[in-house]
Parts: sequence; structure tokens; C-alpha cells
Amino acid sequence: MPGHHRRARTHSSGRIRVVEEETEDPDFAKKSRIMVFKSMMSSTKLFVLVLLCMQNTMFTVLRRYSQGVLKEIYSKYEVLLVGELIKFVYSAYKISSELSQGEQAFPKLRYLLKRSSKMAVLACIYGAMNILSFVALRNISAGMFTVFAQLKILTTATCSSVMLRRSYSMTKWRALISLMMGVLLFSEPIWNRDDNSKNPEGGNVMLGTASVLIEVTLSGFASIYFEKVIKTDPEQLGIWERNYQLAFGSIPIYLMFMFWEDGGVAGYFGGWSVVAGILALLGAAGGMLVALSIKHGDSILKTLATTGAIVLSATLDHYILGGPLTNIMCIAGVIVVISICNYTFDMSPPETPLQTEPKADKPDEEIALTKTTARY
Repeated sequence: MPGHHRRARTHSSGRIRVVEEETEDPDFAKKSRIMVFKSMMSSTKLFVLVLLCMQNTMFTVLRRYSQGVLKEIYSKYEVLLVGELIKFVYSAYKISSELSQGEQAFPKLRYLLKRSSKMAVLACIYGAMNILSFVALRNISAGMFTVFAQLKILTTATCSSVMLRRSYSMTKWRALISLMMGVLLFSEPIWNRDDNSKNPEGGNVMLGTASVLIEVTLSGFASIYFEKVIKTDPEQLGIWERNYQLAFGSIPIYLMFMFWEDGGVAGYFGGWSVVAGILALLGAAGGMLVALSIKHGDSILKTLATTGAIVLSATLDHYILGGPLTNIMCIAGVIVVISICNYTFDMSPPETPLQTEPKADKPDEEIALTKTTARY
């Protein structure tokens, strides 16, 4: 057969024979690359990821303007709470508007709340991450916290490999590691400042380090858990149903944080402005876009979009609000962009696992290992 040959290799002991079947088909290589590229660049997926990147950018720049320029003192937990309320109401509206003829909204919404235990678990994880962040910042410096926080990229990929049994090529792993280092360099003005490099007086460094490491691990786990529920749950609920359930579980969490800090400096719902209201709307939109990005893409692509938003928001912050943009940050920004491209446009086909088969004539002496590979 043209373009196909079989090669046998015998181990020096004579007891194991490795048989490799190699296919030399240039058309197969070309077709596989085209299929992977089309999958990555599907219009819906790309549109959602771009929207998520823009939402993160707008939220970050507007929050910087609100708290850094206008010096507004509203509680961040109140903004998050209002965002969840908006998401809850809007998701309920979308669910009601998409019901089939003869189906009533109230029984449907009540049924979804009764079946929201999986999203309640996710809301509790997010709440635990907020508490761990608070504990970490009470015991270690903001610089150390920023450095450790970049591990979220790798914990997400690791949880994806373990929980979803995904296999990533070495190119993708290298891209993720270089992305993590690029973001770390990009945040150099935060962790390299003298006032951010000192640990809080009386703080427990071991406790702070353990808290932030647990937080980044939970972050990776939460992203993959959410993706697994959306894509593999037997109920196969839609995005609006899942957002409705998640918002319902998150509202009591943010209420608890709001009462915990006693309304913040300005008191309960004090210090609010039009900008704070827009931030709440953007926060609600971000939650829905995250779910859409996971449904049409995956958690790693969602992480790439939010990471790219860091570079874009810092650039806008520099030109609009006069934020820092050093030479190191520019170089790091290029590294981040290249890393995202290396991951996104990596078209390595998945490796075919080795198949072990006992040989019929000599079952105790030889094992035939068949491996099919493609040459490009």
C-alpha cells in the first residue's frame, strides 16, 4: 500500500517486540490542521471570547476610574450583590420567554431552584476563595499574593487534565507556562514596590502562603467544575438556567460578606453613583459571558481571554488615567500575546495511545505494541 509501511523492532532481551505502523499521508496532516483551526476559530466561540475580554477590560478600567480617580467608597460586595441580582432577574426573564406553549414560568423556576445544589456548591467555593484572599492579604504582602495568584493558569490546566481527562500537547503547556511568566512580569509594578514587598506586621507567612495556594487551587477546580456541569450533566440545562441557579446561590454569600463588613466605610448602600451602577451591570454581564465562553469553548480559553484583558486594561489605564506602563510591562505584554497565540493556534493532533495486545502464538514471551503515527 503506497504511503504506508510496517516496521518491527525487537528488544534486546528478545521477549518484547514493538511493532509500529506509520502512515505517511500529507493530505491527512493538512486536513487535521484545517479541522483544528476551524474548531478554534468558530465564529460563536471567537465572538464570545472577544466580548469577555472587552468586558473584563471595561470593568477593570472603570473600577480604577471609580476608586482611583473619583475616590468612591461604596462596598465592593454590594456591587457584586447587585450584579448577581441583575443576573438572577434577567436569567429568569430569559427562561420565561423561551418556554414552550402551555408551560408555565413559576413551576419551571421553582423546579430549577430545587435542582440548584450543584451551582450552590460552586457559589460556596467562590465564597471560600474570597475568605482565603482576605486571610492571605492579612498575612503576606500584596506582592507575594500577586505572584502566587498567577498559578491559577496552571491549576486550571491541571484540573482540566485530571477532571476532564484532556490531553494537552507540550506546545500548549509551554505556552501556558510562558503566559504565566508574562503576566507575572506585567504585574511587576505591583509586586516590586517597596510598600508591597513587606509582609503585614504580626502576620503569619506560612498561613498566608497556604491560604493563597488553596485559593488558586480552588480557582482552577471551580472553573473546571463549572465546565463539567455545563457540558456533561445529565439534565443538560441551558446557560440561562445555570446562571439563574448560580445567582440564586451567590446572593446569600454576598449578603453575608456585606453584613460582615457592616456596609463598609460609607455604610449600607452608601457612596453609590452612576459609575457604581455601571460596574454592577458589567459584573452581571461578565458572569453570563463566562458561562457562554465555557459552553462554546473551554475554561482554558476563558482564562486566556481574561489574561489578555489584563494587558489591554493596563494599556488603556496608562493612556486614559495615567497608570504605569514601563518597558518591562511592554516586553511582558508581547510575551503574553505570543503565548496566547501559541496556545490558540497550536494544531498538534492528539496523540494516539499505545494499545497492548497479547500475541496469540507466544502469549508469555512477546507483547505486540501497535502505534499509529502521522508524519507531517
